[in-house]
Amino acid sequence: MTKVELVAMIAEDADLTKAQAEKALNSFVAATTAAIKAGDKVTLVGFGTFSAVTRAARTGRNPQTGKSIKIEAKTNGKFTPGKALKDLTAKKK
Repeated sequence: MTKVELVAMIAEDADLTKAQAEKALNSFVAATTAAIKAGDKVTLVGFGTFSAVTRAARTGRNPQTGKSIKIEAKTNGKFTPGKALKDLTAKKK
């Protein structure tokens, strides 16, 4: 699903114009990004949690030359699905 498709679904479901739905989606993304940058978590009960994860510095290997290289520490965003979302996407045995 693309952003345009998501905006169209939000607009239809919430009885908004596409411009209003896009503004709401952009606001959500901006607020979530700002919270993660500040080191906070954003938890949507039943859906999941957005958080920041720091990867430690490590030594890697250049696949072309085989030489060792230093890979610096880095902070990335992470999404952990909530129980309700896991249950919806779990494969039935």
